Amino acid sequence: MQLNKIPATVVTGFLGSGKTTLLSNILKKAAGKRIAVIVNEFGELDIDADLLRNCPLDCDDSAESAVDSENGIYELANGCICCTVEEEFLPVMKQLVERRDSIDHILIETSGLALPKPLVQAFNWPEIKQHCTVDSVITVIDGPAVAQGRFAHDVEQVQKQRLADEGLDHDPSLQELLDDQLSAADLVIVSKNDLLDATQRQQVESVISAKVPEAVKTTYIENGEVQLDVIMGIESAAEDKIETVHTHHDHHHDHGKHHEHAHDHFDSHVISLGQVNESRLKTIVSDLINSHNIFRVKGFVALPDKPMRQVLQVVGKRLESHFDRLWQPEETRQTRLVFIGKDIKKDYLLDALQQAESEATA
Repeated sequence: MQLNKIPATVVTGFLGSGKTTLLSNILKKAAGKRIAVIVNEFGELDIDADLLRNCPLDCDDSAESAVDSENGIYELANGCICCTVEEEFLPVMKQLVERRDSIDHILIETSGLALPKPLVQAFNWPEIKQHCTVDSVITVIDGPAVAQGRFAHDVEQVQKQRLADEGLDHDPSLQELLDDQLSAADLVIVSKNDLLDATQRQQVESVISAKVPEAVKTTYIENGEVQLDVIMGIESAAEDKIETVHTHHDHHHDHGKHHEHAHDHFDSHVISLGQVNESRLKTIVSDLINSHNIFRVKGFVALPDKPMRQVLQVVGKRLESHFDRLWQPEETRQTRLVFIGKDIKKDYLLDALQQAESEATA
C-alpha cells in the first residue's frame, strides 16, 4: 500500500448502466471520508454532478468554488474524458494534487463512451504519479442488457450517440467498447440484479469471464447499493500495469490529442419551466424521444403540491423518475431538463413542453 498517495477509483460503463446511482450511494456511506469527485458528462446542465452534490457532504455549489471546499465536485463537460485527458483531466488532477492534504479519496465517473486505458495512463504523468494512484477501475454493466446480448439498454440509441460524434476515435462497435472497459477492470459490478433470474445471471457471468482474468471479481447489485470495503481499498495500482492491458484501440497512439471539441457535434439544450403536470410532461417527453433523434434526457422536475424535487431521466426509450430531496425554502421550484441529440431545436422542445406547464394546475 502506498500510504503517501491519494487513491483514485475510476468508474466506467455505458450510458444508463447505473454509474451515478452507484457513486451517490458511495458518497452517502462515506461519512468522515473527504472525497473529491470528477464527473465527465457533456451538456450545459450537468445533472449527474448536481445529484452527487446533493449527497450529504459539505460541498459548494459549483465546480469552481469546490476548489476551496473540503470536498468538491469537478465537472468535465467539454468532451469525452478519454479524448480530453491532456486538455481537461490533467488540469483538474493538478488542482487536486495541490489540495492533497485535505483529500482522502478521488472518485472519477467517466462518460458512457469513455475508454478507461487513456485515463489510467494519465496517472503515470510524473506530477500525478508522485501523489496519486489508481486504487481500482470499476466497470459497471447493465445486467439485463448484457444477458440479452444488447450490452446497453438501447443499443440503437447508444450507437447513434457514438456515430454522431465525428471526433471520437473509437470503433462504433458496442462489443469492442465493452471489451475495452472490461479489459481494464479491477472489479466488475453488474447492476439491476433484481431484474435477473438464475439463467440470465449465468449468461452475464459467461460474458464477463470470457473477458476478464479469474482474479477480477464480479459483484451483483441492486439500486446502486454496495459496501464501501468492496470497492475501496483494492490497491490495484492500475497505472503500473495498464501498458500490459490490450484494447481494440491501442493503435490510436495520439488518442485525445485532436478531439477537444468532440461533443460539439451534438445538440444540447436546457429547457427551463415552472411547475408542470407530471403525466402530461412524461407523455410529451416520450413522444419527443420517439419522433426525434434524442439520445438522452435528464433533469429536475417541479410538481404542484409536492414538497420534493423529482429527478427525470431517459436513456434510449426508457423513462424513469424518482424524488431525490426536499425543495429548499429559498429555492425557486423550477423544472429544468437537458436534451442531448442530433438536429433538435430548442424552440420546438420548449413549445411542446410548455403544454405540461400550462396544465400544472389543471
